[in-house]
Amino acid sequence: QVQLVESGGGSVQPGGSLRLSCVASRSIDSGALVGWYRQAPGKQRELVATMTGGGSKNYADSAKGRFTISRLNNQNTLYLQMNSLKPEDTAVYYCNYAHFQSSKWQSWWGQGTRVTVSS
Repeated sequence: QVQLVESGGGSVQPGGSLRLSCVASRSIDSGALVGWYRQAPGKQRELVATMTGGGSKNYADSAKGRFTISRLNNQNTLYLQMNSLKPEDTAVYYCNYAHFQSSKWQSWWGQGTRVTVSS
């Protein structure tokens, strides 16, 4: 079992920035795949950015060039730096931790942190 606690959400004007944090109860080791997802009202949850335990990163097209996923070395903390925010970025953002174990992928979610972009 992995517990994930997100923080850093809030309200910001278009063009502003926020940094989301996610603290995991398990280390982000080489077998882990961690990431950020979001769910806007009335829409399905979608990928924002992921990062392997080895540091390889993947971004949704909507996030490229504006968002950066990172982690604190040797810590269990994942970040999402969001710049140039747009109203369409408004959503609940969820941290995800996945790990291949017992011959299958297991996945855990945080409780989510709300981001509102509005003038």
